[in-house]
Amino acid sequence: MSDNLFAGLPSAVAVDEQFRAILQRPGLKIERIVSTGQASPPGFWYDQADGEWVVVLQGEAKLRFADETEARHLKAGDHLDIAPHRRHRVDWTQPDAPTVWLAVFYSV
Repeated sequence: MSDNLFAGLPSAVAVDEQFRAILQRPGLKIERIVSTGQASPPGFWYDQADGEWVVVLQGEAKLRFADETEARHLKAGDHLDIAPHRRHRVDWTQPDAPTVWLAVFYSV
């Protein structure tokens, strides 16, 4: 059975982000995230035990790291690897169209 990463996207701004597991194996999780204007709450930082490789497939977002002064503006095709326990947050996602992320979480 096949699936499509762009299937079921919201047609309007949604209240909450959508998270859908695509594949899970020991030490590996692949997840589709759909944002429609959401951002991390003020003062909140992700601090994850696993590594995370993330790519923006559609839309735009600003991702900030605690150890950097400026947020990184990510557009479709931009990707990066986030080391375990590297504190980061989503400062902004495009409010007028879905931002589709693919996140690969892995144990190191």
